[in-house]
Amino acid sequence: MKPQITVIVSQGQSSHPAKRAMESEIAERLSGQHQLDVLVVPNLYDLRPDGATLNALRALPGHLIVLSWLYPRAAHWILDRNGVSGAMETSLLRLPTDEEETEEAEGEPEGDRVERVADTRPSPSRSIYCADLRACESAEPVVDEVARIVGELGVPSVSATHTPGGNGAREWRQIDDEADRRWYPVIDFSRCTNCMECIDFCLFGVYGVDGAETILVEQPDNCRKGCPACSRVCPENAILFPQHKTPAIAGAPAAAGGFKIDLSRLFGGPSPGEDALAVAARERDEQLLAAGRQPVGTAVAGARPPKRPSDRAPDELDALVDALDEFD
Repeated sequence: MKPQITVIVSQGQSSHPAKRAMESEIAERLSGQHQLDVLVVPNLYDLRPDGATLNALRALPGHLIVLSWLYPRAAHWILDRNGVSGAMETSLLRLPTDEEETEEAEGEPEGDRVERVADTRPSPSRSIYCADLRACESAEPVVDEVARIVGELGVPSVSATHTPGGNGAREWRQIDDEADRRWYPVIDFSRCTNCMECIDFCLFGVYGVDGAETILVEQPDNCRKGCPACSRVCPENAILFPQHKTPAIAGAPAAAGGFKIDLSRLFGGPSPGEDALAVAARERDEQLLAAGRQPVGTAVAGARPPKRPSDRAPDELDALVDALDEFD
């Protein structure tokens, strides 16, 4: 009988000896527990959609406990974009700063709540717990947290004592898959309102829409390495770059809209100083230049303006927008 819970240990991008030792110890310790199948995989963010690892993860039944060196929100939505979906549950393993930010982020009044893309999806039939290994210095608290989660899921309790191969215990498995470092945006659909500002802002063809007119990352490898500009213009902080050095962009539980801008201001008066829009426009211009294209600045950084009335003569802005529409 297949176990009801699979523990996925996602390796860090670097081959740091301390990280590798901790990953192996966690897998070894948990492989001695009843009801658990333990799988060690390459970094989730770097996996190829058609690779052996994701094919294996898509076939997993039951609940998942994901242990990675990423923010839990990032790990969850990386899996979701690759067809491994489930209800996002909370792990107690998180960085100390995350706990403070989560308290602020959970204060959205019910009356002010707008519909998110996740609200339109069917209710998931399983739970996915994502835990941040950066919050621990050893394997012990990780093993304890897995035992807590197993109890929360209603599966018979497990012992933290390692008993490899005995009493029906399962040996852990490792998938050695080709996983070169990648850079692409990940959409958090629990925040996304399908406003389409990202698809209007990005000039590299990264975004598209599905048959239901829902935003998606259609061509992830078109994204320019190191450029997080679309994340800065998202009003809901729904676009993540899991390996970015800025926590709010990498997936920390910051309040939605906490450091973003309203792109409707774009065609009005300029804001004093350099805000998120100015930073995003500069980052995008750098990538346009690197690709041999002309920079566009903030003049077209954001949602396209409505079409002009037929009785109004075109002006310079109209010509600029028309030129943008002709871009490949």
